[in-house]
Amino acid sequence: MDADAASRRGRHRGTHHHQTRFNDDLGRPPKPDIPGPIKFTDSQIEPVSFAELTSWETDDHAAALKAFRTGCRAVIAKARNGTDGRPILPPLAETCRRALAERNLTNEAARAFFEANFRPLRISKLGDSAGFLTGYYEPIVAGSRFPTREFTVPVYRRPPDLVPPAGTPRGAGFPNSGKSMRRLADGTLAPYYERGDIENGALDGQHLEICWLRDPTDLFFIQIQGSGRVRLEDGTVLRINYDAHNGYSYTAIGRILIERGLVPREEMSMERIRQWMASAPDGGRELRSHNKAYVFFRITGLSDDNEPAGAQGVPLTPGRSIAVDKNLHVYGTPFYIEAQLPVAANHAESSFHRTMIAQDTGSAIVGPARADIYYGAGDEAGRIAGRFRHPGKFALLIPRELDPVVAGEKFPLPAARPVAKELAKQEPGKKKPASNTTVATESVSAVPLPSARPKPRSRPRPRT
Repeated sequence: MDADAASRRGRHRGTHHHQTRFNDDLGRPPKPDIPGPIKFTDSQIEPVSFAELTSWETDDHAAALKAFRTGCRAVIAKARNGTDGRPILPPLAETCRRALAERNLTNEAARAFFEANFRPLRISKLGDSAGFLTGYYEPIVAGSRFPTREFTVPVYRRPPDLVPPAGTPRGAGFPNSGKSMRRLADGTLAPYYERGDIENGALDGQHLEICWLRDPTDLFFIQIQGSGRVRLEDGTVLRINYDAHNGYSYTAIGRILIERGLVPREEMSMERIRQWMASAPDGGRELRSHNKAYVFFRITGLSDDNEPAGAQGVPLTPGRSIAVDKNLHVYGTPFYIEAQLPVAANHAESSFHRTMIAQDTGSAIVGPARADIYYGAGDEAGRIAGRFRHPGKFALLIPRELDPVVAGEKFPLPAARPVAKELAKQEPGKKKPASNTTVATESVSAVPLPSARPKPRSRPRPRT
């Protein structure tokens, strides 16, 4: 996987950084009479059955339902606060309430739950037959609370002169994209320092250091992934997570290595990039400078037990959580992914057919069928995730309340146009339509690709 495929977390991941606390009241807000239209830009979707999903029956549905339940309280809270008007959110929150009430989490019961509450929709970018998958992980590296001869690479917290991109709501987390600025002494704004400036000491003397690492490549990959665990001298593990970025877009250094003929395209992976940087330290500094983007961190705790939180604000589940395009998909939405991925070895591909839950995002994760698979923490997880750069089929699991057929039947018909006699009175001199003819107004569809459209009636159908 080249660096372009890897650049999705960090400043990419998680504009929300704390798992939200909720009380035990799962009070149900009023359900809308009709789900609004589901809209996906530049997308094609097709209703399918669970039987059409490859190896659906053999998935570990209990593990999938456990990962789904992890984000359910966040989904319910999001639906309550009314800040997200997408039509999938209210019925998804209702489904979450049912999931949290489930007590029998056997594999058979979990499969029955998904099949009773969701309907699969095959989804892809318009004109594409499949989506695209990459992987990410949480690095674990050695570090020090103080600079030493061995540990010389600073990990910086967010500088006080860093101004978030224009339009960022007050009190919101620092967005993972957009043009950040630097506030000067006279109050004016200027572009923030580039990576090369910062690595050359632009922030020295400001006491922004959280800790120090041994290898600049370690910091580089933590910035790509968006979080990391730093094992300090006394064995304590320091958890750090994305807090802000300097406002520059990510440049794929793997692509640069390929273009320069330094690494063959077929060998490109995160591990291969690391190997090249280790063999050419000076070249590594020059190579990193082409990527002007830089990430700042905050401390999230002293622990090595829990998984990092994604953008939804809940802990990620290795092998079940994915980062998706947050502008298209609602956090907490399940997807069924069908792919052949090199999990066991670099070139040997194995079947990857499982339900995944959208719980994270990334600035490089764009499109309706684009996902980044979280694979866990540590070097082995990094080696596996770094090999993912493969096509895959996506099935979006939508709540049954948004079923294309059922919702379409409940959607009221528009008012009928006047019959022939009324038209003749309103427009004298024009040819009369055939006797007893009623002309329906423009068709309205509540959901995508309805398989049946209700027949026109001579009067509006009552809302049910």
